[in-house]
Amino acid sequence: MNIMYDTIVIGGGPAGYTAALYAARAGLQTLVIERMSVGGQMALTSDIDNYPGFENGVDGFELGQKMQKGAVRFGAETVYAEVTGVDFSEKIKKVCTSDTVYSAKTIIVATGADPRKLGIEKEDHFTGRGVHYCAHCDGSFYRNKTVVVVGGGNTAASDILHLSRLAEKVFVVHRRDKLKADNVYQKALKNARNVEYIMNSTISELIGENKLQAVAIKNNIDDQIRMIDCDAVFVSIGRKPATAMFDNILKKDENGYILADESTRTNIEGVYAVGDVRTKVMRQVVTAVGDGAVAVHYAEEYIAENDE
Repeated sequence: MNIMYDTIVIGGGPAGYTAALYAARAGLQTLVIERMSVGGQMALTSDIDNYPGFENGVDGFELGQKMQKGAVRFGAETVYAEVTGVDFSEKIKKVCTSDTVYSAKTIIVATGADPRKLGIEKEDHFTGRGVHYCAHCDGSFYRNKTVVVVGGGNTAASDILHLSRLAEKVFVVHRRDKLKADNVYQKALKNARNVEYIMNSTISELIGENKLQAVAIKNNIDDQIRMIDCDAVFVSIGRKPATAMFDNILKKDENGYILADESTRTNIEGVYAVGDVRTKVMRQVVTAVGDGAVAVHYAEEYIAENDE
């Protein structure tokens, strides 16, 4: 049966399910298409301490389940499938999976962005147990401890500053001879007295059993190895937005993020980008849910103006 939806949300993370909640609650027939499991990257974080309303923190997977249930309560549907293609060329947009073509008046893209990994042995094993990809999410667990930050861009610099206020010692490992971060960050970093830089180097090994205990750092010039005892490694080498399916359809910035301002509107009318997948200053759960609500506001306007 070919059902015409008012809104199809691609992606079931916090931005996607907030959009689904607001859309369904507004009486829009809403479908969420999620590739794997509810919650997106948020579901991989065992303790989220900076989401309002949970004074003792909340498990990311649990929060994702709650967000889905809230949307379902008002009638939003979920399909677990891989989106294989989209067609936004007509007034009625189409989203294709391996066995079905779904149609909708509006589309909300919430496909997220995956952190770039070090690509070394045991990285997945230690993820959430000493290896992290969001300092602002997980840094508070390492107060007065020793941490390592990998990276040298603006995101890494922001993470270094944040962690320098929490940790006793922050080691910075960067593969080049100087940081790439903007001058505003460079000046601020000069005042961080508990930060030590290890340049022209990469992490070659993660050491520990049930949790991370140390790292081996390899100098890229002379191949010498330095061992550092630490409680955590924060990988800040960028993210890769999940936007390949929108190539030559939605406009993107130089890093592959969909160009959409605070209105979440893209270059195609009736298509909105929310959460980590769009251009924005901060990628957090709280900013993602804000995007989801904003997108539905404009989707409602678009439907009202274009319904015949």
